[in-house]
Amino acid sequence: MQEIAEWLRRLGLGQYAPRFAENEIDIAVLRHLSDQDLKDIGIPLGHRRKILAAAGELAATAAGTPTRTVSSEPTTTAERRQITVLFADLVGWTELSMRMDPEDLRDIIAEYQKCVSETIQRFDGFVAKYMGDGVLAYFGYPEAHEDDPERAIHAGLDLSARVAGLKTQVSLQSRVGLATGVVVVGDLVGLGEAQERGIIGETPNLASRLQSIAAPNTVVIAEDTRRLVGNLFELQDLGRHGLKGIAGTVRAWTALRPSSVDSRFEALHESALTALVGREEELESLLRRWSRVKNGEGQVVLISGEAGIGKSRLTVALSDELGREKHARVRYFCSPQHTDSAFHPVIAQLERAAGLERQDAPNVKLEKLTRLLGASVTRDVGVQLLAELLSVTTDSLDISINRSPQQKKERTLEALIRQLEALSRRRPVLLVFEDVHWIDPSSRELLDMAVEYVARLPVLLLATFRPEFVPPWSGQAHVTTLTLTRLDRREGAVLVERLAGRNILSKAVTAEIVERTDGIPLFVEELTKAVLEADVHADSETKTLSGMPRSALAVPATLHASLMARLDRLGTTTKEIAQIAAAIGREFSYELLTVVAQRGHEEVTTSLSRLTDAGLVFCRGTIPRAVFLFKHALVRDTAYGTLLRGPRQALHAIIAGALEERWPETVEAQPELIAHHFTEAALNERALGYWQRAGERALSGAAYQEAIVHFEKALAVADSLVESPMLRVLRVRLRIAQGQALIHAKGYAAAETTAAFSSARELAARVENVAESFPAYYGLWAGSWVRGELDQARESAEALSMVQQINQGRRRLELLNDCWVRRSGLRAISAPLEPILSDHFQSTTVSATTILRCASPRTQAFPLLLFLR
Repeated sequence: MQEIAEWLRRLGLGQYAPRFAENEIDIAVLRHLSDQDLKDIGIPLGHRRKILAAAGELAATAAGTPTRTVSSEPTTTAERRQITVLFADLVGWTELSMRMDPEDLRDIIAEYQKCVSETIQRFDGFVAKYMGDGVLAYFGYPEAHEDDPERAIHAGLDLSARVAGLKTQVSLQSRVGLATGVVVVGDLVGLGEAQERGIIGETPNLASRLQSIAAPNTVVIAEDTRRLVGNLFELQDLGRHGLKGIAGTVRAWTALRPSSVDSRFEALHESALTALVGREEELESLLRRWSRVKNGEGQVVLISGEAGIGKSRLTVALSDELGREKHARVRYFCSPQHTDSAFHPVIAQLERAAGLERQDAPNVKLEKLTRLLGASVTRDVGVQLLAELLSVTTDSLDISINRSPQQKKERTLEALIRQLEALSRRRPVLLVFEDVHWIDPSSRELLDMAVEYVARLPVLLLATFRPEFVPPWSGQAHVTTLTLTRLDRREGAVLVERLAGRNILSKAVTAEIVERTDGIPLFVEELTKAVLEADVHADSETKTLSGMPRSALAVPATLHASLMARLDRLGTTTKEIAQIAAAIGREFSYELLTVVAQRGHEEVTTSLSRLTDAGLVFCRGTIPRAVFLFKHALVRDTAYGTLLRGPRQALHAIIAGALEERWPETVEAQPELIAHHFTEAALNERALGYWQRAGERALSGAAYQEAIVHFEKALAVADSLVESPMLRVLRVRLRIAQGQALIHAKGYAAAETTAAFSSARELAARVENVAESFPAYYGLWAGSWVRGELDQARESAEALSMVQQINQGRRRLELLNDCWVRRSGLRAISAPLEPILSDHFQSTTVSATTILRCASPRTQAFPLLLFLR
């Protein structure tokens, strides 16, 4: 461990040597470390980036390869991704280049590009290309973050300010355009020094065109980007613009500055919140704690749960419940962009509470702050400490605090605690720390102190965080832990219905939303909104949903970045294993994954361990017999959606081939699974036979709904194949088989049943053997009779008679089951059928007339008598 300690010391980060030693991280392990690994052992963002960059250089030096200056190394294969593209350039660069010496221009552009690179990397973006004064950067590739659009806007605003402040021979101004969308990114384009990561799609072109309409030193964003950031920024609507190369008009917005909105949760939920569902017990628990607080017993509740589970929504619900009671509310919101910004949530809270405005003069700000603090802190000294924290000038106080930085920090923490004490003396206090997993170290010290002091104050402290944060306060008498679990299916359906409002979604669509969102309220909300915004009719809703997993568009844009970030942070190899597993399905076995991945045992097991530890998959059993399940259907969809068509089809072909060769019992029991993989592999001829087998197997097992779907997929596959006489006959038989399943599932009279037999009749018209049409006409005759459409029934009966005459002796009809018909009106309709049936029942003890005339007054349906053998 001495070697790693020395390496850290050379980086100026020797203080982390004990942490590396505790976790047995040596030089050999360095190249395998991820950002999440370093975060887990408590290293702040800036130092994590420094360590990862140095580790990359170390590995590259050992391999004899050049290093890169980007924060994350892209994968070697292209992917389908949702990313935010930033395009920036300098205003008036062409004019500058005409009147300045090339060497001076070189110095200016070098300074500018350095500024751009540092700014983009600071917000974890990726500089993809420099084009003179133009810069193309990606947020969401090669590593996604749940807030990539937000990061991109922050980067654009910061870039505009920094470029304007550069000390060069001439004053520089920049323009920035931002757009978010699905692209194909990652292909290596060019050779040698000119090699770059290519990007294909409308998004980069849109970002470039938006940049062209931006005023100097401004950032213009597209509508999709605006929708993803909600009210996190103050925006100016630029209206709709016609842009070169972009169809129609595009709505654009200028991002002015971060907004002063209280809560990220509220900023990202612009519309009214839906009613709380499935959290009645948790809310009641919080209200009981509040009752104790009102009696002077301070309480701390630690609310834990995965992203989107409803932690913030629960705190809002409690706040609403307390709205009619006299109390004070203090809320601190931690931010993913400020994990290393000392006291960021505290500063934001004080600015909101004091009503500080950006345009306020220093003396006005100081007056507002003094009014807020009142008698809650030691006069002047406390005010000055907190004013310094807010960068408010305090010259008028005429007090100097001659203390070390550490002493000032301690006194500042004390002042904040005294402010809380003063508030609680006047009324009970609801104190909320949101998203503690993003808390900066200094604010964490305040939270530690608050948890201790709260026990003696009428204060209810709520701290919300994700499972990766491990709170040190559990076990204390006044501390309660509340872990939020997923909604059950009933609660999920209720939430869908409330979100839909007056828009009535079918039970099938609601059930599929509930199934795919796995009880995560945010997932339910966003997927329901995506379905509603599609503005589809009831008949096409299911089609829309069932088709969604085929691309990254299956995952709502509001969730895509968050889910992709969870995969990216596990590293390239683990993500690739996740993609292969996703192609197999939501559930996959270790044995099949190993065969398909064609990777070593250690590589696969390590990746699966990472996925399991990250909470992305569940494991059942032990390797090599283990079976894994993606924790969320949308995680699986996200991993699968990044695959391009070619690699995706190749994977499905390998999976289908492996199942055929090694798991014949699966082929026999689940032909629809093999059919699915061959279909996705675009091997339609092989898929067709399996879809047919799947339909026949389902039909023989009385699984009629499944049979209907399988036969429909078989017909869809058949339509993609080259026409042939044999294929035409097969189409007829598939449609007739589907009609049989529909009779059992929906009845003779159902419109779907009639449509199936009508289609079979039309298909049979193109077949040489007219006898193929017999079951189609019979199905139409039976349906017409059951519906009481006597004229149509007579026409079908006459057509049956004609087919029998044409094909006399070439077909055999078999009675499958007793048939029952109503007495009234039967004679006239059945007369044409008696001679046909008589020909085929001469060897039986049952006469055709008896069959046709047998009746029951209770019977309302006519089962299919005849089956083509």
